[in-house]
Parts: sequence; C-alpha cells; structure tokens
Amino acid sequence: QVQLVESGGGLVQPGGSLRLSCAASGGTFGSYTMGWFRQAPGKEREFVAAVRRTGAITYYADSVKGRFTTSRDNAKNTVYLSMYSLKPEDTAVYYCAGGPWTKVVHSTAQTYDYWGQGTQVTVSS
Repeated sequence: QVQLVESGGGLVQPGGSLRLSCAASGGTFGSYTMGWFRQAPGKEREFVAAVRRTGAITYYADSVKGRFTTSRDNAKNTVYLSMYSLKPEDTAVYYCAGGPWTKVVHSTAQTYDYWGQGTQVTVSS
C-alpha cells in the first residue's frame, strides 16, 4: 500500500514563496513518475508539474512555468514543489500523485495510481 503525505501548505501573500513536500511510503518510489495537481473551489483538478524517475526530466503547466520548480530526493522518498512569485490564482488544494513510469502520462490525472490527501495553499493579502 503506497501512501503519499503532503506538507508545507499555508497562507502566503502575493509574491511570496512556499515549498510543498510529499513523502512516500510503502512502494518503490524510484520507479514512479511523481506529479502535482491542484484544485481550486468550483474548478476541476488541473495539472501543475511532474518529475520523472531520476529527476532529470520535469514538466510544467504553462500557468506556473518559470515560477514553480519540482524536484525529488529518491533517497528520502520525497518530492518537492517550490513555488515562487505566488499569485492569488494559485490558491487551491495541492495534491501529489505517483504512478509507475511505464504507465503515467505526466499531465493526465487518471494515469496516476496513488494520491495524497492534499494541502491547502492560499495566496492572499
């Protein structure tokens, strides 16, 4: 049973920064593509970022490109999402997700097998 636990969310002012972490247990973390998705109130869940197995290849939604960075530490079974220059429209519940690299299409939520419980990020003055 794979468990993903996010942390690091909170309230931040526009222009501020946050780093989310997602710790994995119970699986073979090094074989998973890891993704980040978010869901704002009244909106559908959307892709934010993803990182392939070794961390060498990353993907980003256009809305966060240049402001967000995802990385992973396979020795710690943890994936990170560093968010800079935050905007009010970044307010959402952020979820990490994982799945076998052979299966996952990085921006397609349905291809991920494992999901965290989500962490709230609120960008407001």
